[in-house]
Amino acid sequence: MTVDSNHDLDSQIAEWRAYVQRRRELHYTDVEELEDHLRSRINELTEVGLRVDEAFLIAVKRMGSLDELSREFAREHSERLWKQLMLPREPDVPAARSRRELPVMVICAAVAALAIKVPSLFGLNLDDDGGFYMSNLSFFALPPLAAYFAWQRRLSPPVIGALAGLFILGAVAANAYPLADDSQSLVLTAIHLPIALWLVVGVAYVGGEWRSQRRRMDFIRFTGEWLIYFVLIALGGGVLTAFTVGTFRAIGVDVETFIESWLLPCGAMAAVVVAAWLVEAKQSVIENMAPVLTRVFTPLFAVTLLAFLVGIIWTNNDIDVERDALILFNLLLVMVLGLLLYAISARDLAAPPALFDRLQLVLVVIALIIDVFVLVAITGRITQWGFSPNKTAALGENVILLTNLAWSSWLFFGFVRNRMPFARLEHWQTRYIIVYFVWAWTVVLAFPLVFGFA
Repeated sequence: MTVDSNHDLDSQIAEWRAYVQRRRELHYTDVEELEDHLRSRINELTEVGLRVDEAFLIAVKRMGSLDELSREFAREHSERLWKQLMLPREPDVPAARSRRELPVMVICAAVAALAIKVPSLFGLNLDDDGGFYMSNLSFFALPPLAAYFAWQRRLSPPVIGALAGLFILGAVAANAYPLADDSQSLVLTAIHLPIALWLVVGVAYVGGEWRSQRRRMDFIRFTGEWLIYFVLIALGGGVLTAFTVGTFRAIGVDVETFIESWLLPCGAMAAVVVAAWLVEAKQSVIENMAPVLTRVFTPLFAVTLLAFLVGIIWTNNDIDVERDALILFNLLLVMVLGLLLYAISARDLAAPPALFDRLQLVLVVIALIIDVFVLVAITGRITQWGFSPNKTAALGENVILLTNLAWSSWLFFGFVRNRMPFARLEHWQTRYIIVYFVWAWTVVLAFPLVFGFA
């Protein structure tokens, strides 16, 4: 083969490898093994007189479909799921850096744990200064988490400076505005600032490559996996706390004050960083669990939302749009989007439509209809009582969700009818992240000023 042929072949194999690596069942070593098989077959075909491009296409075809390869490797190496709970994955980073990763994580987790106790040095405590902790909670854990990713991804000084600037901007907005403890603006800041800063952490996670749609989807996948690990840690911590209280009570020692003041708040902040490290260190374990959870909860949410929609129509009752109800409805719609996003992130873009895709379309359409009902109720309250921070924020968020759900429904419908590729749905969702980012920062920075800190 000529030099140009070798270059073309390497480019084609690099594209094939990037596609194969999207399969969560296949490990780094699996991809290496597959590439060796592919190159061997290409060499055999070129030796009998085929051109390089012809040999590549035929060899890929003979390798079989990616789904079959994934299932084959999963069957042959099923014991890895359990081994990885204790053994580190195959690293694709230098060994020395891999050895430093655990100590760096521990340092960042310790910083997060101790950060929540720093305000107490200035006379602020959780019981008497709830407003301060509500608006500043995200600053205890998310900056150390961003620092961990900045070290891991070797971010450049300009990117680190931009991240630090956004954290400082959020801190100013949370503390410079005169927000009363019972103000709507404080509650909105407490809800939206963690979202805004989590997306800042996302910039660190993707190594500053925020314009890359593939890297944005990686961050979406990471968010889902991080949430699963965080919940598992919280459940385990709850069991440990219960045993600690019970055993010390048996010997007449009261540890509840220590648990409430130190163990729970410090442990929760540290768990944010530890959960992120677990996602990075044990990816292949959770990647086998998360798609399964998505397939379990998608039909359950679809049935629940359908029952709720039938209840609205049957009873002819208006939707309650008080603050707690609005938060509940928005969380419900966000959960639907979360299920959709995670299912997209774990899906083979080249696979044809299946029954689960149609089920997801049903879920998205039902959520879209409910969002319309909620928007009608919010608009009616605004018409009757005027704008307030809560109602305006709810109106904006539901318009944002409505836009996403509506276009997602259209793209899904086109996909299940074989009229457009699934990749368009993935591109839509990754591009739409910037809308959430802009809206969260708008609520944090502009709403207090617009509504006079009400």
